[in-house]
Amino acid sequence: MNTDTPVRVRFAPSPTGPLHIGGVRTALYNYLFARQHGGQLIFRIEDTDSTRFVRGAEEYILEAFRWLGIEFDEGVSFGGDSGPYRQSERRDIYKQYVQQLLDAGRAYVAFDTADELAAKREAVQNFQYDASTRQQMRNELTLGKDETARLIAEGHPYVVRFLIEPGEDVHVDDIIRGDVCINSSILDDKVLWKSADQLPTYHLANIVDDHLMRITHVIRGEEWLPSSPLHVLLYRAFGWQDTMPRFAHLPLLLKPDGKGKLSKRDGDRLGFPVFPLEWHDPKSGETSSGFREDGYLPEAVINFLALLGWNPGGDQELLTMQELIDKFNLEKCSKNGARFDYMKGQWFNREYLLRRSDEELGAEFAELLQREGIEATQEQAAAVVSMMKTKVIEYQTKDGPKKRNVSFISDLWPLCRFFFVAPTAFDRNDKFIKKSWGEGAAAQMQQLRDLLATVDDFSVEGQKAVVDPWVEQTGAKPWNTWRVCLVGEGQGPDMYSLAAFLGKDEVLRRMDFAINTLS
Repeated sequence: MNTDTPVRVRFAPSPTGPLHIGGVRTALYNYLFARQHGGQLIFRIEDTDSTRFVRGAEEYILEAFRWLGIEFDEGVSFGGDSGPYRQSERRDIYKQYVQQLLDAGRAYVAFDTADELAAKREAVQNFQYDASTRQQMRNELTLGKDETARLIAEGHPYVVRFLIEPGEDVHVDDIIRGDVCINSSILDDKVLWKSADQLPTYHLANIVDDHLMRITHVIRGEEWLPSSPLHVLLYRAFGWQDTMPRFAHLPLLLKPDGKGKLSKRDGDRLGFPVFPLEWHDPKSGETSSGFREDGYLPEAVINFLALLGWNPGGDQELLTMQELIDKFNLEKCSKNGARFDYMKGQWFNREYLLRRSDEELGAEFAELLQREGIEATQEQAAAVVSMMKTKVIEYQTKDGPKKRNVSFISDLWPLCRFFFVAPTAFDRNDKFIKKSWGEGAAAQMQQLRDLLATVDDFSVEGQKAVVDPWVEQTGAKPWNTWRVCLVGEGQGPDMYSLAAFLGKDEVLRRMDFAINTLS
């Protein structure tokens, strides 16, 4: 392929369900590569397997990319001059290329039924439809052209298989893995086209579309590497060697623990999403969590995924989309699988959360408060976020309680509930309360309460001007006891800041309730 050819890459999902996060990473790498080289990214829908089509999947995939900020230049819903971009709408195009292979003797018609193939697999261990077995099957090579034509004319269902000659070393030039060599003897005569639905299989459609859409680089998952030698042979069979794209097979995303490829079950087991958006399965009715609905920021997800299998070098981890575009290099992608460290994903989300202004976060927190039945202005929500976004939360695991920093807006509600809901009871067995409310606590709080009642300016500075001299004069240490009154447990911001937020009337009311209840 000419290195001066404008870069054109594609992402071509099948609408068979929600988009896995591994597919999102593949699309992201294609996007970064295209933008870095001033090229174009095409969105294609590979829907040749009509039996696996799932209603709503295509719209879900497009919405996921809109949320993430991955933009396409042409394709399904974007337009362009190489369409149609949905494979089910390209039947006539594929049929002429199937005929071209048949006419050249590079493919043949086969009539083997599903039952006959199953019986053969049962009778022959590791059965493969290839040069060593094709003469034992019901196909054009054994039946002859006249019988084949008669069966087709009578409407017998058939497939078209690619004729692979054995004993040839097929080389795949892979940007990440270098020269990958596979002998053609281990390849089977793949089905390229089916008369039942008049549609090609992935193997033929993929090659024809890439050629006609002028794709220069195919960046896809490692799981497609075994099929790449077949695609090389198909390019040769059509005489398209000079326009063959360069391949790059990305490393798999691996389980956070143990071995194997990341799956939805891993997310369900460990409590993290594996889909970009929440998915409602139209068949089973099951709902699967999504990164968006779980409170992840799109820029955090992009940054996290970009570094799963690729690293620009150096210590910098927080990278904007433009920085990722500038630094991206396919040749620096790992050959080995990348472990999906979902806790690192939470760390990224926290870092991007802290980069947002209190006003932005306050608007989102106000919406969350409204869902909890709390009426609060965006200004109030922003003030709470400012005080609490750097705090630590405790959460339960199968191994007991653990702590982590606030990483999501949703973390703030249980952490900040006391700002909007006063304590209605006190757990006398709570360690913090037992330690903070000792003998004389009620009398000390009564003094502080009466002192605060005299304060006209209830700002932080106004309170300090009255309370600090009292503390210095009496030697009182009222902070944890006062926290029991206002919060009901051992958490929260600086007491003056909390009291200023609550306001004088609410502070006095909470203190009266605590003094009466705990006394």
